[in-house]
Amino acid sequence: MVQRIHLEHILFLDIETVPQHIGYEDLDETTRELWEKKTEYQRKDALTGEEFYDRAGIWAEFGKIICISCGYFKMKGDIRNFRVTSFHGEENKILMDFKALLETHFNKPQHLLCAHNGKEFDFPYIARRMIIHGINLPYKLNLFGKKPWEVPHLDTMELWKFGDYKHFTSLKLMAHVLGIPSPKEDIDGSQVRNVYYEENDVDRIIQYCERDTVAVAQILLRLRNEPLLEDSEILSV
Repeated sequence: MVQRIHLEHILFLDIETVPQHIGYEDLDETTRELWEKKTEYQRKDALTGEEFYDRAGIWAEFGKIICISCGYFKMKGDIRNFRVTSFHGEENKILMDFKALLETHFNKPQHLLCAHNGKEFDFPYIARRMIIHGINLPYKLNLFGKKPWEVPHLDTMELWKFGDYKHFTSLKLMAHVLGIPSPKEDIDGSQVRNVYYEENDVDRIIQYCERDTVAVAQILLRLRNEPLLEDSEILSV
């Protein structure tokens, strides 16, 4: 049961992604053809591949990671705090820094990674981008040969499904129904591409990513029926 997991053993995370290039016209001919084929079902006849390219960040083959925010609990007696840190910059450095965090501080058998819809998006996306960059996968992302119960991943959306595989609940909706206070949101996921490429404002994206990481931790606390984090307990490091 989720209540039996020590909070200090969990690394909470969220990623932000964008298309690899600012525009469709920057793709080479082969990549354009592959993009058209990959997105044919989603586009149907409504949009051209060029018109659909703003959404390329969803796919690891056509997107890239621009921020990984991580959070973890530190407990000392009755005192707890939640420390949040972010990796940003060139994607290769982001991935290497994140890997170093895993291998240095979250590499024991009891350690778990936790994200919202992480099993469908965050975890495989990070792993695929690492392989593309020629980075050996850290143990916590290398699932080859592992049985389902051996996978060291928690997914707050999966926990909320209670076995209902067809049910999708966004992070924002789940936080709302669970009564988790929502800080004023500057942007949402649909705006990340424009903020990154058009406004060149990475700081706004980092803040957004960190807010989502905190929300994932708050959701897990609610699923454990434990008190939510107060603002004074959340620290940036």
